[in-house]
Amino acid sequence: MRTAIFGAAVLAVSAFASPLAAQDTADERLMALADEYHDFQLAEYGLTERDDGGTEQGDRLWSVTPEAHRARAAQFARYLERLENINSSDLSPEARTNAMVLRTLLESDIGDARFAEWEMPFDSDSNFWSYLAARSAFNTVEDYENYIGRMRDLPRYFDEQIANAGAGLERGFSVPRVTLEGRDASIEAYVVDSPEESPFWTPFESLPQRFSAEDRARLVAEGRAAIEESVTPAYRELLTFFREIYLPNARTTLGAREFPDGAAYYAQQIRQYTTLDLTAEEIHRIGLGEVARITSEMEQAKADASFEGTLAEFISFLRTDEQFVADTPDELMGVAAYTAKRVDDKLDEYFGFLPRYRHGLRPVDPAIAPFYTAGRGGLEYCQINTHDLPSRPVYNIPALTMHECAPGHSFQAAIALEREDAPRFRRQTYFSGFGEGWGLYTEYLGNEMGIYRDPYERFGQLSYEMWRAARLVIDTGIHHYGWTREQAVEYLSSHTALSDREVGTEIDRYISWPGQALAYKLGEMTIRRVRQKAENALGEDFDIRKFHDVVLSLGSVPLPALEARIDAFIADGGQGLPGVSYD
Repeated sequence: MRTAIFGAAVLAVSAFASPLAAQDTADERLMALADEYHDFQLAEYGLTERDDGGTEQGDRLWSVTPEAHRARAAQFARYLERLENINSSDLSPEARTNAMVLRTLLESDIGDARFAEWEMPFDSDSNFWSYLAARSAFNTVEDYENYIGRMRDLPRYFDEQIANAGAGLERGFSVPRVTLEGRDASIEAYVVDSPEESPFWTPFESLPQRFSAEDRARLVAEGRAAIEESVTPAYRELLTFFREIYLPNARTTLGAREFPDGAAYYAQQIRQYTTLDLTAEEIHRIGLGEVARITSEMEQAKADASFEGTLAEFISFLRTDEQFVADTPDELMGVAAYTAKRVDDKLDEYFGFLPRYRHGLRPVDPAIAPFYTAGRGGLEYCQINTHDLPSRPVYNIPALTMHECAPGHSFQAAIALEREDAPRFRRQTYFSGFGEGWGLYTEYLGNEMGIYRDPYERFGQLSYEMWRAARLVIDTGIHHYGWTREQAVEYLSSHTALSDREVGTEIDRYISWPGQALAYKLGEMTIRRVRQKAENALGEDFDIRKFHDVVLSLGSVPLPALEARIDAFIADGGQGLPGVSYD
């Protein structure tokens, strides 16, 4: 069953959906506000809400005009004002967490509008055009009709994004040119001679047999026409804009400090992605300290491997020796799959609550793989990049799989979705500091779970941890201290065993996406710190399964909300989740 969201009609009703008497308490007033905010979001983005808390896109794409963005921001400001009028001391502990989540979401969106961030609608890693094509068949005729509607809406949507990007160019708010070379390949893949060659055609290759012959014929015909008449021309126009206008005129500077009001913009990005009140200088110092600590652990892993050269020579060996290179993409995916099953064998020792939802394992889409990061986790599937196998050493794959799949992002997303008592607006909320911090924490957890089988896989985990620690130094170096691309490349290359391709791809990502790279290490450090606090306070009463369950049962929250919850966990003697057996 689906609950349809009907735009402004919802807003008119939602404020009065509960009798006024039912909204007398602070908790109830907060939830009424949160529900109104959630319904507004669904309406604005053309989503329908399923009973399980998930959402589905309708037959249109959302508006990205400046007017639409500013109208949303104005509405968020009104919500924030109402939130500030609710006395936090009158809220229950759970409601205070909800209030912190809602406030952080609102402040983030309002901050984006302050800097008109929609005028830079892509970066070297992520963009608005690569995630619109479905990669598998749909379940219902209505799903196909909605998909065709969205394809028909692409020209309007792309025109709005192009106009925004053009406005950004005019005021010097663009992606740096040096990070965009070759990125046009991700657009060109959609400019095809026939609809059947388009990535958008995939769902039409295997329509469910239960559909009537009439529906099948109609949907195929309409899908072909939509790709031919709307999708391909829209991508062709976008490709021309990218090559002939955007790339030649993109800025040649690197750091966010070069933007209009750049220092304030970078501070806002730091706050948005980390949810912490830290300055660029503080983060840079933290990064240097972590790099030094991890370097000493790398030296130990090198010794465990009985390698008699320097650390730099060991890294060179790891990058160049053929024993660490998979022969085929399937072999690389096999390493990830075997890691995932070995993790499954250990999950019940570290988690009391195991989600019912299952995720798949897929390679990164070939259209974006050449300049995409190593992997990506998600509710339905996690992805491993199999492009250019020599740049994907197998000793990194166990840590990567734990981060992206289980008990990392896919596992985390499933638990968040299955929290039946979670407020609607928090079922799919994502904060990078918490989410990416958890992903990196699970890489560390692989040591305790026995996932890393030799010094090379252990070094792969340390290299990935160093990768995230170095980000603290590099991101602030570029965007606050004015580092060159060469400085950033040299720093990452000399401190990790990442391949030259990965180093280049990652540096371009940090240059073009200020602040996001800071979330991982700062989030992981917070989780490890509050875990240590709980272990010290609870002693023999500390149960790692209960700790992990409590952390993940929060969903995704600002890091201060996580710390507050663990303080409560300590105060109640380390209790786990109700209804979960820990015997």
